[in-house]
Amino acid sequence: MVGEIYKHNFNSDSIALKFKGSNISYGQLDQMILAYAAYFKKIGVKTGDKVVLSCLNSPEFIYSYMGTVRNGGIIVPVNLLLTMEEISYIIKDSEAKYMIIHTAILQKLELTKESVKDTLGITVIVLDEEFYKCVSEVSTEEFEDFSDENAISTFLYTSGTTGKQKAAMLTHKNLLFNAKQCYLGLTARPDDTYMCVLPMFHVFAFTSCILMPLWSGATVTILESFQPKEIIETLLKDEITVFMGVPAMYVVLLGAAKKKISFPKLRFAVSGGASLPVEIFRQVKEIMKLPIIEGYGLTEASPAVCFNPPYGAQKEGSIGLPIPYMECKIVDDNDMELPAGEIGELVVRGENVMLGYFKQEEETRKALLNGWLHTGDLAKKDKDGYIYIVDRKKDMVLVAGLNVYPREVEEVIYQYSKVKEAAVIGVKDKLRGEYVKAFIVLKESEKCTSTELLHYLKDRLAAYKLPRVIDFIPSLPKNNTGKIMKRILKEQQN
Repeated sequence: MVGEIYKHNFNSDSIALKFKGSNISYGQLDQMILAYAAYFKKIGVKTGDKVVLSCLNSPEFIYSYMGTVRNGGIIVPVNLLLTMEEISYIIKDSEAKYMIIHTAILQKLELTKESVKDTLGITVIVLDEEFYKCVSEVSTEEFEDFSDENAISTFLYTSGTTGKQKAAMLTHKNLLFNAKQCYLGLTARPDDTYMCVLPMFHVFAFTSCILMPLWSGATVTILESFQPKEIIETLLKDEITVFMGVPAMYVVLLGAAKKKISFPKLRFAVSGGASLPVEIFRQVKEIMKLPIIEGYGLTEASPAVCFNPPYGAQKEGSIGLPIPYMECKIVDDNDMELPAGEIGELVVRGENVMLGYFKQEEETRKALLNGWLHTGDLAKKDKDGYIYIVDRKKDMVLVAGLNVYPREVEEVIYQYSKVKEAAVIGVKDKLRGEYVKAFIVLKESEKCTSTELLHYLKDRLAAYKLPRVIDFIPSLPKNNTGKIMKRILKEQQN
């Protein structure tokens, strides 16, 4: 299956990747991935072994990811903002045996290979000069590609309603099938040039900005991070035809584009990861002259589910229509399909839907009830079949397209000795979609400041999960059974 990506609609001399002024052909890409795969096999990575990957946006991320799965391993990409404590949980839960880490990540964390190995109790592979030398010398002559498309390729961690992170198990077929669905749904072409500035550890970026373009024989320009000026310059210089971003990116780009800049080569831009405000949609089209379309997906679906058609009717506020070979319906609490206009839960079905959650049988049963993936999102359809997300059934907070689950944050807050009760909610934010706000009730006679509590939380939570605002209040609103009424807290923010 993995080899199919490099045998479809391209020639070996075509440019696959552009990065920091260098061009990497499809032939070179294939050779590098093969060398990584052979080296991983040489050092002991076997079929089914889990390999954690912590790497910046770069060709090395792709080589490491593809090299692992080409060897039959299961890749576990991790968010670069996670703390060592959070990474440690993922390693233990996934039963990972290896960790691939970029030197820049080690420097950022002020760690060494030895300290990471001692802290996490895992075999650590650092992407440094010594590693590159070993890869360049490895023999690939007797290497055989892993070929079971139904085997698990990737673990992607996502939080559940309990706040406990769990691994969505995606197969080779899940991911490649979704890449093909996107290819058809977005009318992708071999002569397209994509920009990948979304973080590669996120499935939106990997499927839409890496896997789909490579399968279609296109070119991908890779940027390490989101810098508005660099984005605009690259859109023009590399004649980007397809741009993928989250709403927060478009908000920042609008601020950077004070002059009316046009991008004549850009066929369309896609917004996903969070709901795109209608006003931002209008401004991007009017000020930046970007043909922007909104889509929808979730990790458990590899991730794409819906897009507004690039060359069909695009409806403001809608996530569009199901992509090819994807079934979507709106159901009530009894899983009965609802007619157009009525609000219910969005459920989906297709070859791109995960196998389930690793070691989480009950969570898997709930998510895949009656053969349909239950998204947890409340939605409705119009008479033309276009879908609109109304609200989130779960309490998830979307910070710049990244999931933050209040329960997870609350559990850490409760560990602080001065805290009696805590409630965490999301508050709307023009730049990042939402931000995290915490309401705290202290134990009797205790005193605490926001600075003090944040100092405690910073070592235990990734930066994007930290509350931006902390309110210390005498009591939390509750119903007759003692359940905290978050709805009241949210209403007070309006």
